[in-house]
Amino acid sequence: MAIEQRKNFLLRNDNFVKAVTEKLGYDAQTAAERFAPLIEKHCEEWGDNYFLFSSPGRIEVCGNHTDHNNGKVIAAAVTADTIAVVTPLEGSKVVVKSVGYPAVEVDISDLTVNPKEEGTSHALVRGVAKGFADRGYKTGGFAATTSSQVFKGAGMSSSASFEVLVSEIFNALYNSGSVPAVQKAIISQYAENVYFGKPSGLMDQAAIALGGISYIDFKDTSAPEVYNPDWDFKGLSVVVVNCGGDHCDLTPQYAAIRYEMEAVAGLLGQKKLRFADERSFYSQISSLRESVSDRAILRAMHFFEENGRVDALAKAIDTHDFDKAMALITQSGDSSYKKLQNCYPEGETSQPIPLALAMCQKFDGVKAYRVHGGGFAGTILTFVDSAKKEEFAAYMSAVFGKENVFAVGIRSSGTCKII
Repeated sequence: MAIEQRKNFLLRNDNFVKAVTEKLGYDAQTAAERFAPLIEKHCEEWGDNYFLFSSPGRIEVCGNHTDHNNGKVIAAAVTADTIAVVTPLEGSKVVVKSVGYPAVEVDISDLTVNPKEEGTSHALVRGVAKGFADRGYKTGGFAATTSSQVFKGAGMSSSASFEVLVSEIFNALYNSGSVPAVQKAIISQYAENVYFGKPSGLMDQAAIALGGISYIDFKDTSAPEVYNPDWDFKGLSVVVVNCGGDHCDLTPQYAAIRYEMEAVAGLLGQKKLRFADERSFYSQISSLRESVSDRAILRAMHFFEENGRVDALAKAIDTHDFDKAMALITQSGDSSYKKLQNCYPEGETSQPIPLALAMCQKFDGVKAYRVHGGGFAGTILTFVDSAKKEEFAAYMSAVFGKENVFAVGIRSSGTCKII
């Protein structure tokens, strides 16, 4: 069947049109144009028995680098997503062919950690399968052909989007959709931590699995407290700028934030900063300096302050206090820059994120701006007056390239099967 025929077939499918408009947040024509060539490619190899899936990227609004120490965050699923055409397979073989990347083939009858797979998609598939098996959920083989708008290494959580996609495929195909969103997030984080080798917190996976805008308190990571603040700010556009660089190879610097925070927590008698006494921390800074670096102390300061900002931002959103909300988002980013220190790698004179932030400060249509995600390289997040969105895009494109400046919407659903 030709691509044009597949597109028309999708547009005549009421279930497809309803799902993509209500769940994914974009129009049916655009969705059909994205899915049709992927379906054609998939069916050439796997036949016409298929299902369609979508897994969003995420933005981190506030709570930068707090989740790994049981902190609080506000994050949101966005319209930039990974889409997949999926066919169930007999047996235990999982095959994922992502456009632009080598094929991934994993036999999930073997769920042992393979050090040679660390840092690969193979590890994520195997780790998710292990997480399902350990919790008594079912798994099985499948073939997936995927395409993604979630830039790899650019702070939109491409790895988490992929992990939760695999989780939802197992959930939909073999568990009748019974696995709760938070459980899918926990399994996906386990795969990233134990099999992939990246010590991430749970924020990325939770935001992607849950959908919408989420306040998440990770005090108890086995059962995070979650609710959806009432985001109702009209005339505001979310614009992400990919400043250049790739944080895929910066795991040691990313991990150092967590470990330095935990080192401070240890000196305060706890494993994680969330359980340390904040007043005791400030009263002991002089003695803490004998055991940890000043940077570690600054990062701990950021943690304590950031948790308070998350609560204040949730209140500002719920009360529709626009000015307060925008100020808190910018303050969060300023703390990431000055105290967390994750806007560029150590010793690096190429500093695209600081440059982009400085440019935002000069543009009067920007209402809030911050480093985005893990940091060190990748993206910044901006909230821009919608009337000036195109002007702002041109302003940033002149430096970072038109292809690296894009608006995203906040989508209501997390990772899901479409049809």
